[in-house]
Amino acid sequence: MIRKSLIAAAMAAFIATPAFAMHCPQDMAKIDAALAKNPQLTEEQLDNVKDLRATGEKLHKDGQHKESVEVLGKAMEILGIE
Repeated sequence: MIRKSLIAAAMAAFIATPAFAMHCPQDMAKIDAALAKNPQLTEEQLDNVKDLRATGEKLHKDGQHKESVEVLGKAMEILGIE
């Protein structure tokens, strides 16, 4: 039983990684599109979004896709992107 659980967990992780990897570029594109529309944000919010966007891209390139999606999600939240 434990062996089957370990195999299932390993397969889930293997499958989830590409899903996160594919999600990052979509989120970055959404952020870029929102920024291009000059959103009504404070300078501090705008700087924060840009920093989060850059961090998310770096994490994505480093293969840390789960972390990238989380960071990009924070930027999207500030921009009001669902």
